[in-house]
Amino acid sequence: QVQLVESGGGLVQPGGSLRLSCAASGRIFSINAMGWYRQAPGKERELVATIASRGITNYANSVKGRFTISRDNAKNTVYLQMNNLKPEDTAVYYCNANIEEIAAGRARWYWGQGTQVTVSS
Repeated sequence: QVQLVESGGGLVQPGGSLRLSCAASGRIFSINAMGWYRQAPGKERELVATIASRGITNYANSVKGRFTISRDNAKNTVYLQMNNLKPEDTAVYYCNANIEEIAAGRARWYWGQGTQVTVSS
């Protein structure tokens, strides 16, 4: 069974930085797109950034120039470097990945459990 485990969340002051990690484990045959979403209290979950298997990236306008998504395919891990954080970045951040399990024959989407990011002075 495939699992995604996030780490790296926490409390940071405005203008600070955090780096989130998400490691996929289990009977993995291949990983296609990976990404990060976030959900603030009372709001819908929204896309933050995605990265394709060959490295093409996509960002929400609200984080462009401040956040950087990257991946280490050897480690089945995706990262989100978040700089110049703002209070409006406060949310639970979720990892998302399109993964094909060994012998499954097709890929499906998986979600991590989420990690809290709080930006406050």
